[in-house]
Amino acid sequence: MRARFSLWFSLLSLFFARGAGATPEAAVRDLLQRQSQELLDALVPGSVAVWDRYLDEQVRYVDESGNVLTKKKMLEGIKPLPEGVSGSIRVTDFDAAVQADVAIATYVADEHENYHGHKLHCRYRTTETWRKTAGGWRLIGAQVLAMRTDPPPVALPAKLREEYCGRYALTPSISYEIRCQGEAMEGRQSGREPEKLLAEAPDVLFVPGRPRYRYIFLRDAAGKITGLAQRREAWDLVWKRES
Repeated sequence: MRARFSLWFSLLSLFFARGAGATPEAAVRDLLQRQSQELLDALVPGSVAVWDRYLDEQVRYVDESGNVLTKKKMLEGIKPLPEGVSGSIRVTDFDAAVQADVAIATYVADEHENYHGHKLHCRYRTTETWRKTAGGWRLIGAQVLAMRTDPPPVALPAKLREEYCGRYALTPSISYEIRCQGEAMEGRQSGREPEKLLAEAPDVLFVPGRPRYRYIFLRDAAGKITGLAQRREAWDLVWKRES
């Protein structure tokens, strides 16, 4: 009986020892999630003190527009929301890897905004680097990426859809064919699988799941389609219509 009890006690000790070993890292993750939420909460009232407390003096913060900001620039840009604008930002999908006195955290900043009675919803993938100091964990680097989503599709008249269907060439060996299938459209680049096409607006198509790309039809002075521009962010690949 004593041997059985001793074995059971040993197993319990091992279990709790392993759990205790994981606790500090989990505690750091919880702390960083709370601090990240505090930073986001401080944006609505424009609380500079919270950002001043958690930002390292040498922080480099890359915002969603690609601007690289120092602590001074960050603090100067924190202002209360203007009259008629309200909202909240919540930390979701939080994860962090802790290595000694450095931690890399990533999460989605889920923003809901009321802009003069109009509701807006944006999401930002945020990655942060924290360093443990004598005063606590401080943010030494961050990058924010705006998460894109598909636009709501619109219905097009059958005649307009038929205008789009045909073959377009980028080079003599690279082509893109748009086919009409009833009320649906399908595009296929040579050597690739077909993809579904939807309309964002007249003369503007997109592929579901690829919100960074658009197909924009080009017309001459008479209104005839002469080609299409495959827009990748702000860059265009122009395809000439062949048929």
